[in-house]
Amino acid sequence: MKKKAIKPKAKSRSKDPPQRKVPKERKKPVSAKRDSQSNTTILREEPAEYVAKHSRSLGKLRFVDLFAGAGGLSCGLEMAGFTPTFASEIEPVYASTFQKNHPSTVCSCKDIRQLDPQEILSLADIKKGELDLLAGGPPCQGFSINAPSRSTSDHRNHLFLEYLRIAEALFPKMLLIENVPGIVSFDNGGTVKAIYRAIENLGYKVEHKILFAGHYGIPQLRFRTFFIASRIGRLPDWPEPTHYTEARANFSGAGELCMPLMELMRPLLKPAPRVDDAISDLPRVTSKKMDTCAYRSAPKSEYQKLLRNGDTLVHNHSAANLSSINLERLKHIPQGGSWRDIPFDLLPEGMKRARRSDHTKRYGRLHPDGLCSTILTKCDPHWGCFFHPYEERVLSVREAARIQAFPDHYVFEGNISQQYEQVGNAVPPLLAKAVGLEIRKCLTRQSPIKSR
Repeated sequence: MKKKAIKPKAKSRSKDPPQRKVPKERKKPVSAKRDSQSNTTILREEPAEYVAKHSRSLGKLRFVDLFAGAGGLSCGLEMAGFTPTFASEIEPVYASTFQKNHPSTVCSCKDIRQLDPQEILSLADIKKGELDLLAGGPPCQGFSINAPSRSTSDHRNHLFLEYLRIAEALFPKMLLIENVPGIVSFDNGGTVKAIYRAIENLGYKVEHKILFAGHYGIPQLRFRTFFIASRIGRLPDWPEPTHYTEARANFSGAGELCMPLMELMRPLLKPAPRVDDAISDLPRVTSKKMDTCAYRSAPKSEYQKLLRNGDTLVHNHSAANLSSINLERLKHIPQGGSWRDIPFDLLPEGMKRARRSDHTKRYGRLHPDGLCSTILTKCDPHWGCFFHPYEERVLSVREAARIQAFPDHYVFEGNISQQYEQVGNAVPPLLAKAVGLEIRKCLTRQSPIKSR
């Protein structure tokens, strides 16, 4: 049955978010998996419960993070019980953010093409074959269907070969590669075939899947591609959805690679958090710079309680300035509205020629009861739906980080443009956690093959 896209509720506007009661604690959902042989649903142990139950006997699982960025992938893997032993990130400001939030991990700013694997082994205090997981995501700009040029001559599209070079030298038990959905169609599928061939030549089994962030408790319309490879006998399961929501995937490979979610699963899963569940406790932005401030209220949702985790201060709560013309446009856009609500004479010249069915998210104001658009490297209204649901501004860096599922203690370094970039380029930590929990379960149930 064809899934319908989420439709926001009727457009409305108000100056302040409605007061919402903190929901009662819900029973943890039971994950379910379809058995292809019997066509029945098999109940599975919740991954988080598995870690809690076996935590004393699992020991320390170590990983290395390449192309680490601000550390979203590492943050999520740490939530899943892994320990980062080394990270590589060429952008100094991004590396500074990573180091600030992972002070016990060495983060190198070297160009990965000059990175010596022996240096990693030495700094991580491990030998070849001892590392549990090598994680990372080559820069996604070259792979993205939104990139201006998707040429095989772009050097960024070959940086995954550097990941594989280091993988061969470290020979970890498992590999994890993360990227954008567009990678599956790049070069007519040639990039994916090349990754499979190279990984299999190293002695690993490999699979890839496109996961939807909303299925794992993240209030965002975001899809990511993950490759998982193993040399320890079998591959981990893909994480089963824990939250129910729907979204239309309109990219190549969506039908085959995205995890389906049937209506009958709704009673077994939590409802996905929405925009208000993510940001309604944060204070109004009253000045150009609000690096540290107090919360507006107590947590109003389970999601807010999860990301606050007892914190008492809000960090990085500054928002980019809007031009006078955008402020004027914003006056006409209701919650859930977009460029279609702007009077014709106020539209950008390019939008005056657009069809009503084009650019559905541009100049959009978020609806408090909807999911957010994919968080990008800047909350520019011309790029998508980033106007705040109640205030006359775009999302702040902290609000974008909330929607990306970063915990509130995670602080971003650099100027405001660099902070937006770091948040937008990151893997949502809760999505990384979901994948990491399955990898952890697999690692602790297998005996690894000896190093070659």
